[in-house]
Amino acid sequence: MATSVASTPAIVGQFKGRIATRGLLAPKGISGIPLRVLPSRRTSTTFTVRAVQTDKPYQVIEPLNGDPFIGSLETPITSSPLIAWYLSNLPAYRTAVSPLLRGIEVGLAHGYLLVGPFVKTGPLRNTIYAGSAGSLAAGGLVVILSICLTMYGVASFNDGEPSTGPTLTLTGRKKEADKLFTADGWAAFSGGFFFGGISGVIWAYFLLYVLDLPYYIK
Repeated sequence: MATSVASTPAIVGQFKGRIATRGLLAPKGISGIPLRVLPSRRTSTTFTVRAVQTDKPYQVIEPLNGDPFIGSLETPITSSPLIAWYLSNLPAYRTAVSPLLRGIEVGLAHGYLLVGPFVKTGPLRNTIYAGSAGSLAAGGLVVILSICLTMYGVASFNDGEPSTGPTLTLTGRKKEADKLFTADGWAAFSGGFFFGGISGVIWAYFLLYVLDLPYYIK
């Protein structure tokens, strides 16, 4: 009994200290709701994430035809009507024209444009032989390019095999495969490129040095 009476002041002091601490921490002082003295078990709060389905937002860049395995993208540049019209009118994409005529057209453009850089930047540009040397160099480059086209055709296409060209358009419409992507079609394209390239070189030389156009700055 003496022990319990002696320890009573210590217990009372400890109790007052807890009340004072709760009075400082409680939002309404001592008169407010007392804080919990003993520790309590915390209950884990659970929640669920609810997926909300919305309409597909507009994307600036998307896979071609919605298929990510094609390896190409549709952008405002590549899918615009102007760019599609321009690309469809290039000789390489005009499937209605025979590969031979397409090769001639591509060769004419390249052979005609290659003469100028060789004439103006070649090693004989400051001599009277600049025109002849530049034209011969451009013709030699046309021959090299024609050999490269032939090598590519031999390595990529086999005789008698069907065309490896695409059979679907950008809109999903079926079309006939391009004959250019066959052994015979590519051989005709390479021959047309050689003929058109040499013709373009001859035509450029004729305009620059035979007719001696006044607009040409020597």
